[in-house]
Amino acid sequence: MNEPQPIRPRPVLSQLPAYAAGKPAALVEGLTPYKLSSNENPYGPVPAVRAVMERFTDICRYPDPLSTALRERLGEHLQISPQDIVTGAGSLGALTQIITTYAGTHPDGTQDEVIYAWRSFEAYPIVVRSAGARDIQVPLTADFRHDLDAMAAAITERTRVIIVCTPNNPTGPALTGAEVEAFLAQVPQDVLVVLDEAYTEFITQPDAVDALEVYRRHPNVAVLRTFSKAHGLANLRVGYSVSHPHVTQYLRVLATPFAVSSVAEQAAIASLDHIEEVNERVAKVVSERERVLTGLADLGWDVPDSQGNLVWLPLGDRTPEFLAAAGRQALAVRGFGTEGVRVTIGEEEANTRFLQLCADFPEGPTPAA
Repeated sequence: MNEPQPIRPRPVLSQLPAYAAGKPAALVEGLTPYKLSSNENPYGPVPAVRAVMERFTDICRYPDPLSTALRERLGEHLQISPQDIVTGAGSLGALTQIITTYAGTHPDGTQDEVIYAWRSFEAYPIVVRSAGARDIQVPLTADFRHDLDAMAAAITERTRVIIVCTPNNPTGPALTGAEVEAFLAQVPQDVLVVLDEAYTEFITQPDAVDALEVYRRHPNVAVLRTFSKAHGLANLRVGYSVSHPHVTQYLRVLATPFAVSSVAEQAAIASLDHIEEVNERVAKVVSERERVLTGLADLGWDVPDSQGNLVWLPLGDRTPEFLAAAGRQALAVRGFGTEGVRVTIGEEEANTRFLQLCADFPEGPTPAA
């Protein structure tokens, strides 16, 4: 019998970074473990969501592939046309649909280009390269914000999409409306600008960009949002993009069928129907975020101003040591090589323990820039 020949995957697989999901905390005797390594809402969904899930029985039926009921409810909530909304499996699923639709490799071998800031959401290079496009990473500024001027300068005739994450994951800063408008004035109209607002509900910065207002004024702007963070529905995978009909008509062609299950759709609608309770949970997270940022400042740590449900510690080479120290305190945090550590805002006890860890960290606080 002949030896089986290897079934070779696409060469691009060797160029893809591995996505590292947040891990749970190690068990330490006498300490409650806390997972602060994934940007989850520690307070979970509102009770109405749990009630919907308990009543759901149509497991053997396929969901509505267009998520019609959810899009109509979102249209009412956001005061936009439901036709401008395309749902996906989380905001990442919605982004994948955009990149697959607008960027790839041409028959002659040339690649479209997708620009984004770096460091930003670690799934960006995976999505872009998987589609066959070339990713152009533009370094953040010294204060861990998007360098929009440098991103504009990186535009070429091959640029098809630009991704702007605000607030930025994992560093936290949000862009202002004036910054985004000045940036868009430099972007050709045939380049799609995607404003990734996965953390928009946590923003308190008065002059932060309102991506929906930007989309209303600019036909080449799309907005990404999700129910994973503020609404506490991370496991149900409900996200969506908002863009104009000349964009959505193509997104629907390549949208993954049945990406949002019926139970997820009904849960998202229930969450919107009880938005006041959602906002109460968001307010608790924001209050804890401000307490953590103030506590870090009081300890002498120089960290970016975060508008998400996270904080960024620019630890550099000390990142692995901090991860180990956190593990000894039953805290799981997210390290990025030798760049730094992202810590999700969690329960009050978890945040207090994190601040104590920062106070005791033997290498001391990060020096001011």
